[in-house]
Amino acid sequence: MTTRLSHIGQIAITVADVAQALAFYRDALGLRHLFDAGPDLAFLDAGGVRLMLTTSQGAGDIGHNSLLYFKIDDIETVQAALVERGAAQERAPQLTARLPDHELWIGFLRDPDGNLVGLMEERRPD
Repeated sequence: MTTRLSHIGQIAITVADVAQALAFYRDALGLRHLFDAGPDLAFLDAGGVRLMLTTSQGAGDIGHNSLLYFKIDDIETVQAALVERGAAQERAPQLTARLPDHELWIGFLRDPDGNLVGLMEERRPD
C-alpha cells in the first residue's frame, strides 16, 4: 500500500490578535466559528476545511506563516511511513484536544525548506 496525503483538514494562519482576526473571519467573511482552545487559538469552518487562527507561538512571522494540516486516519502508521520515505519528523503524533464527539491527534513533519506540515486525525469513540 502506498501512503499518500490528499485531504486538507486544517490551515493555520498566524495572526497578531486572535480575537481581532476571529471577528474578521467570522463577522466580515461569514465563516462559522467552531470553537476556541484558549485565548490564542480559534477555529472556524471554511467549507469543510478547518481554519485555525493562532498567535506565533514562538515560531513564524505574523502574516508570513501558514500551515497545512492533512486529514488522515491512523496517524501513527501514516507519519511513520512518511518519515521512512524521507520526511523530517518534527513532533510525533499526540493527543491535542478532547472534543465532545472526538479526540484530535496531531503530528508534524518538515518539508525541505523547513516549513511545517501537519497531520491530523479525528478519532471518534468506538
